Amino acid sequence: MNLLRFRIMAGLLALGLAAGCKAQTDKSTAADPGLTRKIEVMVRSQFSMPPDIALAIGQRTPSEFPGYDNLPVTISRGSRSQELKFLISKDNKTLARLETYSLDKNPAMNIDISGRPVRGNPNAKVTVINFDDLECPYCARMHQSLFPTTLNRYKDKVRFVYKDDPLTEIHPWAMHAAVDANCLADQSGDVYWKYVDYLHSHGQEVNGEGQDRDVKKSFAALDRIAKDEGTVDKLDMDKLNACITKQDESKVKQSASLAESLGIEGTPALFIEGERINGAMPEEQLWIVIDRALRAAGVEPPPPQKQEPAPAPKPAGQ
Repeated sequence: MNLLRFRIMAGLLALGLAAGCKAQTDKSTAADPGLTRKIEVMVRSQFSMPPDIALAIGQRTPSEFPGYDNLPVTISRGSRSQELKFLISKDNKTLARLETYSLDKNPAMNIDISGRPVRGNPNAKVTVINFDDLECPYCARMHQSLFPTTLNRYKDKVRFVYKDDPLTEIHPWAMHAAVDANCLADQSGDVYWKYVDYLHSHGQEVNGEGQDRDVKKSFAALDRIAKDEGTVDKLDMDKLNACITKQDESKVKQSASLAESLGIEGTPALFIEGERINGAMPEEQLWIVIDRALRAAGVEPPPPQKQEPAPAPKPAGQ
């Protein structure tokens, strides 16, 4: 299950373009209330729009596609608005949406991971990038699926990188945790991963007991855990303490801004060589995507795991 952020539109799907339509007499969309209603109902249903989103149909203009006119449709909620570009056939029987995508400038294929701690083979041809929230229970579930099971399956064939995407509106200590994790990462990638492992398996320790959770106590717990990890691994404690005390959120916010630009609505969100996975999912489904990326990179995936046969049922009475 994903924890969703608000967006006006998500997942616009292209509508089919009917071929072979003959040009007919143009009809005014605005002057035909029946046609306007048909268009509104179709757009709302195709894009699953919430009822409170307003929709306004603009003036149709000639298009470069024979038999079709351009038809702008503006959707809005409060002060936010977005124009969607449709095509409508001259006979007013077909509505279409045509989108183009740049294969050279796909942002999902060019996520900056410079300076981030790497787990697995740093030189692996396939990278799994996870936008993670250290307070998110579903992120914890995904993390425990990745480590150690998925890492052990692929060994040196894959590398894993985490980017920060704390959902601060619902997770009050996620930002603080990300900052502390980055303080550790500044000195040691290995210690960073130990901290992340610990938080994703001991979230209740940070939350505290009872209903009246004190976020200041959570912050103190996060700092204590980070300093304990730094002490055990002999980091520069003066540097670590100064970093933790400063609580510089700039890098974390930059990563969260990148997540928003990629259209990420919740965590976890994985990108495997550009292919996106939203939310925690069964390992077998995740491995299908990793195997596909490996084959595209010319690397043979590990053989499928053998399924243990189910034990035979015992005879009745035993």
